[in-house]
Amino acid sequence: MPLPDLRLPAVVFVALAMAGCGSKGVKPTSAPLGVAPEYVARDSADTRRRVNYQDQLTLAADAMRSGQAEQAEKRARSALKLQPDRPDAYVLLAALAAQRGAMAEAGPLFQKAAELAPNSGEVLNNYGAWLCEQGRFGEALPLFDRAIAAPGYRTPAAALANAGGCALQAGQPERAARDLRRALALDPGNAYALESMARSEFTQARYFEARAFVQRRLAAAPATRSVLQLASQIEAQLGDTVASGRYLQRIRDEFPQDAGPNSRG
Repeated sequence: MPLPDLRLPAVVFVALAMAGCGSKGVKPTSAPLGVAPEYVARDSADTRRRVNYQDQLTLAADAMRSGQAEQAEKRARSALKLQPDRPDAYVLLAALAAQRGAMAEAGPLFQKAAELAPNSGEVLNNYGAWLCEQGRFGEALPLFDRAIAAPGYRTPAAALANAGGCALQAGQPERAARDLRRALALDPGNAYALESMARSEFTQARYFEARAFVQRRLAAAPATRSVLQLASQIEAQLGDTVASGRYLQRIRDEFPQDAGPNSRG
């Protein structure tokens, strides 16, 4: 599954700097000579809307991080009413929808954000991840390309990893290997790229290489059921039934809700 780049744009998390934010100016009131004048800021209505938008979006992001999804959505929608032409609130609402499993609802929100911010690597990567999750590989891969090339995109490894994983699902192993290796060159601990490389090597019967990548994946981030299952399958192909069984036991121990007592993973 491609990973959303839900490290929301920095505007969500960074307090708005008031300097140079477009106030109409700071004017001194009349004052007797020798007395310091009292300065009064007269912000325009547009500036107040932008500041209120930022406040609501920051509160929404804080609520999302603390698990208060309902409050986060309420704040994000309040922000959207203030400035419907900004992408950040759409991204946050899409992330909340995806979090609760409403992927059909998340898609149009990601799409709207991409329309509003066609040169944002984070936004394009998010929408591409959603498209790939829906099996729309032909639409997703060009979006990843645009994200990777976007000026100022700080984490192109995220889009490269998603592009590689999506290409793998689309049956394009050469592109998958290219993008995944580029992702790992930039971010050697990228868990999704490591797992995708392990899957790529496994499907091509390169089991020793697959083992190396899956071991790196398990060292990079907490295990998931899917990666433990893959590790077990790799060891089985290498003839190490003991190691394969250990991974299956980990599935039963760590994911009891997914594996019953008689399950083989």
